[in-house]
Amino acid sequence: MSVPIPQLPLFRVTLFYGPEPVEDDQARLMCVFNVKKRSWKGGVQIAVEVSDEQVKRLQQSLEFDAWVLNALGGIPQEERQSYEARMRDLLIQELCSVKLSIALDLEIRQENTRLPSDRFIEELDQRAVGQSDHIKAKILTELDLVR
Repeated sequence: MSVPIPQLPLFRVTLFYGPEPVEDDQARLMCVFNVKKRSWKGGVQIAVEVSDEQVKRLQQSLEFDAWVLNALGGIPQEERQSYEARMRDLLIQELCSVKLSIALDLEIRQENTRLPSDRFIEELDQRAVGQSDHIKAKILTELDLVR
C-alpha cells in the first residue's frame, strides 16, 4: 500500500521584519517578508503595505477589540497594555501575510518588490474576514495564550 506524499507549499514565506511605518507616509504600515519559490535559486524580499485606515476598518470587522479584551481576561492588569500592543502588531503582520498570499496566488516574479497599500484592498478585506478565526488563533498561539 502506498502512502500519499503531502503537497509541499509552492512558496516558503518568512517574516523578515515589521510592522513599522512606511518612511514617507506614517498613515501606512509595512511588513517585509522573505519569499522563496521552490524553483528559484534564491529568495526575494517583498514589502507589504497596509493603510492604517484599512487596519482600523478590519479591526472593526473582525471585532478585534472585544476579542482582545476577552482573550486577555486572565492576564494581570499591569501586563495587559503590552499584550494589547503586541496583539495589534501581530494582527498587522497577519493582514500583511494574507495580502502577500493574495499576490502569490497571482504569481510573483523573482525580484525584490513592494505591494503598495492601495493594491488588493477588497481582496484583503474579504479574505481577512473569511480567515478571522485562523488569524486570531495564530495570534493566541504566538503569545502562548492558547487555552
